[in-house]
Amino acid sequence: MSTATTIEERYLDSAAAGDLDGVRAALADGADRNAVDREEASAILRAARGGHLEVVRALIAEGVDIDAQDQTCSNPFLYGCINDDLELVKTMVDAGADLKRLTRMGGNGLTPAAEKGHLEVVRYLLENTRINVNLTNNLGWTALIETIILGDGGPVRQQIVELLLAHGAKPGMPDPWGVPPVELARERGFDEIVAILENHQA
Repeated sequence: MSTATTIEERYLDSAAAGDLDGVRAALADGADRNAVDREEASAILRAARGGHLEVVRALIAEGVDIDAQDQTCSNPFLYGCINDDLELVKTMVDAGADLKRLTRMGGNGLTPAAEKGHLEVVRYLLENTRINVNLTNNLGWTALIETIILGDGGPVRQQIVELLLAHGAKPGMPDPWGVPPVELARERGFDEIVAILENHQA
């Protein structure tokens, strides 16, 4: 058993280091391709966190479980959305990632991307996938509400609001206290976002 564990550790560490030859050697030696570390992070997640796309793509080709989530609910697709790694997001979508997997806050990949102002990730997800644009997370917030209340109301946030609305975000869907997005924007003095929302409600 100890030898098997050593192979799995070598496999996981090679993935984290971006060592593709090491990954392939460990697999050839019989490592479980879906092995996880103590925090339940898979080899593909460890490679994704290190920015090692070549290893990520090789592991996809090996047929690893691309949707497996660690103890913090992270997987390569969600990690890419949270950390503004558009190439990783595209790679995982192309590989058939499950877009219904949720972050530890109960959001899908679109939620943190909108929250953090990752414009190109938001644009890609809305234009190229069928991700749920009206999903409500554990806090009772949609992606539209998140980008309003957690942003600065500036040009990037305005573009994200426009994109969300153009792809089916419900402009009147309120927060848990019944406050609609237009009022949340008005309270913060985000006049441009107020105008965008009012145009969509007309």
